[in-house]
Amino acid sequence: MTVPAPVPTASAWTPEPAATAAAFVECERIARAHYENFTLGSRLLPRHLRRHLAAIYAFARTADDLADEDANPERALAGLDAWERELDACYAGAPCHPIFVALADTVRAFAIPIAPFRRLLDAFRMDARFAGFDTFDDLLRYCAHSANPVGHLVLYLFGYGDADRQARSDDICTALQLTNFWQDLAVDLRKGRIYLPREDMARFGYGPDDLARHAVTPAFRELMTFQCARTRALFDRGLALAAMLDRSRGREIRLFAGGGLAILDRLEAVGYDAFNARPTLSRWAKVGLVARALVGGGA
Repeated sequence: MTVPAPVPTASAWTPEPAATAAAFVECERIARAHYENFTLGSRLLPRHLRRHLAAIYAFARTADDLADEDANPERALAGLDAWERELDACYAGAPCHPIFVALADTVRAFAIPIAPFRRLLDAFRMDARFAGFDTFDDLLRYCAHSANPVGHLVLYLFGYGDADRQARSDDICTALQLTNFWQDLAVDLRKGRIYLPREDMARFGYGPDDLARHAVTPAFRELMTFQCARTRALFDRGLALAAMLDRSRGREIRLFAGGGLAILDRLEAVGYDAFNARPTLSRWAKVGLVARALVGGGA
């Protein structure tokens, strides 16, 4: 059952078609310029949805850059505050920045509330003040802001806004985010970020110094086996979402989840050593995921 969501947009703003079209072109350029393992808007999606996914991606990508590219946290936070003012202007019916000109068209067309966008901005503020995570629950709370709103936004584009579908989407999105953390241990470490919960590292006897040395010890493998098992459980629970959507939408969910599970398989195959070779999917592995999704099989 589709649940409409109220949207605080003003009716006074009338978009200029040429300006809106140009704004979507800019969003699509931003989306194409960045490689992501779990990109929004695969070629399986209907063409009319792709530009709207690009608008959402461009909003998030730009906010992410504001949080990450300035080493001064205060300047980064000021940039995010300015970006949120642009978001407020968008929802007030007065978008100025091209990304928000496109986004205004998207939120109006699909009745998307402002809350998921605000939660994403909160996640980027957490990034600017990054201090790691004491517990797995702390990490899950971060994912609830950094990843799960993206799933809600995609569901709105699909025509769904109910809590049951959002809960299963949260499982998929959190699992994808965690997979990216385990895949990018070395990349994040170079940025001064450790996403492994301190409580879990202590439990398995693997310390920050071990991580800094890229030590692939038995303790490390036990720690990563534990984390990847948790992540697989989230994928398994979240895959119920595929049956809660129509066939084409469910196919997309299986593809996203399949990509994440395939990365976990790659990690396991190399003994969780993501330091020497970042696990990725080959072109043919991606083709296989698409084929399984097209025939409606599990991820």
